[in-house]
Amino acid sequence: MSGDRPGGILNAFTVDVEDYYQVAALAPAVARSSWAQRESRVERNTDVILALLADHSVRGTFFVLGWIAERHPMLVKRIAAAGHEIACHGFSHQPVYTQAPDEFREETARSKRVLEDLSGTAVLGYRAASFSIIRQSLWALDELIDLGFQYDSSIFPIRHDRYGIPDADPRPVAMTAPSGRSLVEFPMSAASYMGVRVPVSGGGYFRLLPYALTRAGLRQVNERFQRPFAFYLHPWEIDPGQPRIRVGWLSRFRHYTNLDRCEMRLRRLLPEFRFGTMRAALTALGLLPAAAATGGPVV
Repeated sequence: MSGDRPGGILNAFTVDVEDYYQVAALAPAVARSSWAQRESRVERNTDVILALLADHSVRGTFFVLGWIAERHPMLVKRIAAAGHEIACHGFSHQPVYTQAPDEFREETARSKRVLEDLSGTAVLGYRAASFSIIRQSLWALDELIDLGFQYDSSIFPIRHDRYGIPDADPRPVAMTAPSGRSLVEFPMSAASYMGVRVPVSGGGYFRLLPYALTRAGLRQVNERFQRPFAFYLHPWEIDPGQPRIRVGWLSRFRHYTNLDRCEMRLRRLLPEFRFGTMRAALTALGLLPAAAATGGPVV
C-alpha cells in the first residue's frame, strides 16, 4: 500500500475541507449570508475521501475551514481519530488580500482555536482560501508566525488570474516574512515544460488536465527535481450530484468539469505515489522538528 511503500519521496496529500457553495468560482452568485440555509454535503463527501485513504493506508493533512468546523464538529473529530493531520484553512474563505490584518488575525485565531479544541492537537499548518497569499499579502506570514503556526501552504509559484507568485521558490523552504522572521513554506507544485511552469498539484487541475499529464508532472517533481509535491483536493470535487448554481461560463467550467471522473482518478493516483501528511513530509526534509511529524497535544 502507498502509505507503507518503502523508499521514495514522501509527498503531501492534502484536502481543503469546505462545501461546494463556499468556493471562489461561485462567490458572485452565493451570498455568505445564505450559507447556513444551503444543503450541506461536506460530511458525506469528506467521509468518502476518508474511506479511500483508509483503503490505501494513507494519512493526509486536512485544512479545515473554521466555519465548517463549528457546524460539523464530529467531522473534525472523525478526521483526527483516523490519524490525519488537522490544519487550518481560515474561517470564512475570504481571500487574504481582501482582508485587513486585524480581521485576518481574528478569524484565523478563531479557526485555529476551534480546530485545536476539537482535535486535541496543536494545529501547525495553514492554507489560505484560494491560495491568496500573493505578493501584496505577504504580511499574512507574520500574522501566522504570531499565531503559532509553523508552516504555510498558500503560495502557488505560477501565473493565475486570482492567485500566484510566479517567481516564488517552488521548493519547500524556510521563507523569510516581511518582519525578517521565517516560516516554513510548502508551495503548491508545478511541473516545468519548455521553461513554463504548469500546475499539477490537484484540485481543478487534476480534474481538467488529462490524468497522464498530471501523473507525468508529479513524477517530474519527484524524479527530476528530487522534491516532494503537495497534492490537494476538495470534498466537493468527487460529488457530481451537488446542486448546480448559475454562474458565468468560466466559473461553470472551472467548478463542474469532470466531477464525475475525479474519484476514479483519485483511486488511480493513490497507489502510484508515496503519500503522507504535510507535517511528515516537511519533517522528512528537516524543515520541521521530528516531534512535529505526529503532532502533539495543545500546549
